[in-house]
Amino acid sequence: MTYTDGTMKAAQWDPNQQKVVVNRIPIPSPGPNQILVKLASASLCHSDILAINQPNMTEPFTLGHEGAGYVAELGAECTNKGFREGDPVGFLYINGCCFECEGCMVHNNHCTQGTPIVSGFGGVRDFGFFQEYAAVDWQNIIHLPSQLDPKRSSAIFCAGITAFHAVDSCNLMAGQWFAAIGAGGLGQLAVQYAKAMGYRVIAIDINDEALETCKRQGADVIINSLSRPDYASEIKKLTNGGVHATAVFSGAAAAYRGAPSIIRPGGVLMVIGISSSPLELSTFDLAIGTYVVKSESTSIPHRMAKAVDFTAKYGITPEIEVRSGLEDVDVMVRDMQAGKSSRRMAVVFE
Repeated sequence: MTYTDGTMKAAQWDPNQQKVVVNRIPIPSPGPNQILVKLASASLCHSDILAINQPNMTEPFTLGHEGAGYVAELGAECTNKGFREGDPVGFLYINGCCFECEGCMVHNNHCTQGTPIVSGFGGVRDFGFFQEYAAVDWQNIIHLPSQLDPKRSSAIFCAGITAFHAVDSCNLMAGQWFAAIGAGGLGQLAVQYAKAMGYRVIAIDINDEALETCKRQGADVIINSLSRPDYASEIKKLTNGGVHATAVFSGAAAAYRGAPSIIRPGGVLMVIGISSSPLELSTFDLAIGTYVVKSESTSIPHRMAKAVDFTAKYGITPEIEVRSGLEDVDVMVRDMQAGKSSRRMAVVFE
């Protein structure tokens, strides 16, 4: 719902109250190189928990960096960029960079010519996606294929793209073994991508409900690493030497500690989950090629199209738990902190 006085609703983290509150804030005006998007959906990500734990934040700020919606207004320099009002779109979450320098070709946080601003982390009051409208740099935006409904696609624009890159960059061949450690939203998407690429898939977690979701999505094997402490030996036997690649989607230290034990010689350890503690690896194992370490993220806008097209072509669908509205974002945050949700949680806007 928008208001005649030029304001909108936004779910904002209030550092003083230590909770999410719904405020009315001004609808942003798009800059010359921006597009105003009317949000159709916004999803909660584990990174949003990092946002609320930032030190020295004193003012409320809108949460969220996963969104999809419709073009509402074009900035003055965007009339020739191929977008029209009403177009269904998805988008990434870093504004203010040049999108062209050497740093931007690695990650937009490394921009040397602009000032990157990450959605949902404060600093700019109205730049987050748990609000009804958002102004987004046009370089971040991509048309949604007809197979992707904006009301169901917000999780693709962070979680989905990250999961795609994580699997795709392992460079496996059809029939090889891929393991997803962490069966939450990212892991579940990775299972779908890996199966669509023709890999045999193992999902590992300590949450049976999340593992059953992975099974429904095509995982060949699911393993509860808590109840089966000898799971590494089981995997080595099942795969005739270990998986060809494993991606760690959990930030838990235990997940990273166990990952090397299931990889066959020369296999890939893909680092995805952000941990609060340093990653400890054997330099000897790295030196002799026991495994190769890679890492991925949502990456840069230039790589979006491949992920989005693949998602549409193979019908990759995030498991989404739709909540009642912006008023429920505080409950969503509490549930994520408590580990109560086994699927992506999202708000769908009317």
